[in-house]
Amino acid sequence: MSEATLVPNLRDLGGLPTEDGAATSYGVLFRSAMPSADDRGLDGVAWPPSLVLDLRSSAESGPDHPLAVAGSTVRQISLLEALRPDGPQSASPEIVARMATGGLEALYLGMLEVARAELAQVATLVADHDGATLLHCAAGKDRTGVAVAMLLRTAGVERDAVVKDYLATGASMDAVLQRLRLAPPMDVSRPAPRSYLAIPQEAIDAVLDVWDAHPGGTAGWLHDAGAESAVIDRVRERLVG
Repeated sequence: MSEATLVPNLRDLGGLPTEDGAATSYGVLFRSAMPSADDRGLDGVAWPPSLVLDLRSSAESGPDHPLAVAGSTVRQISLLEALRPDGPQSASPEIVARMATGGLEALYLGMLEVARAELAQVATLVADHDGATLLHCAAGKDRTGVAVAMLLRTAGVERDAVVKDYLATGASMDAVLQRLRLAPPMDVSRPAPRSYLAIPQEAIDAVLDVWDAHPGGTAGWLHDAGAESAVIDRVRERLVG
């Protein structure tokens, strides 16, 4: 029997420094590419996590999530639902065109426009869950990258540490690409260009700039997006302890 494969792009988001001199807790928040039923988790960590937030569309994920079969509670929160050509919340043609052709920076900034409520829901579910939570999309890079960056900055993680975590996906891209070959295509109005396989720092920097420019920082942006103040406080408590 062959050895199980580690979930591509999987990492524990513990140990990241915060601006007040603390660090995020281990075993609370994980990120990855899409998992399969045969994958294994990190050594010494119970797998699968009790809550999984799947940021893909229903067309990508299919009816049966592999970790639901393994006992996880799976919640689907599609961050690109507005880009589906037949979706109930389709974005304007202008936004779709900008997100589809403007590169990853435009895609990420577009998510902040069209998926505000969904990002607030991500924060709420993480805040309200007592066990370990996994966030994933297809590659665990773009949708997951934006959502994780939001959670980490809300918890007070230093900006440089958030950028470093985003860039860490580069070391896993071979495994990610192998997994993506097995994935259903995204149900969006235009196919993603090959440039979307990149991991450009300027893309996540653009997102962080939006949050830093908000009078209330990332937490203030998240509150405006629909997250309650108590949720924002609990995100900090859950991730930092």
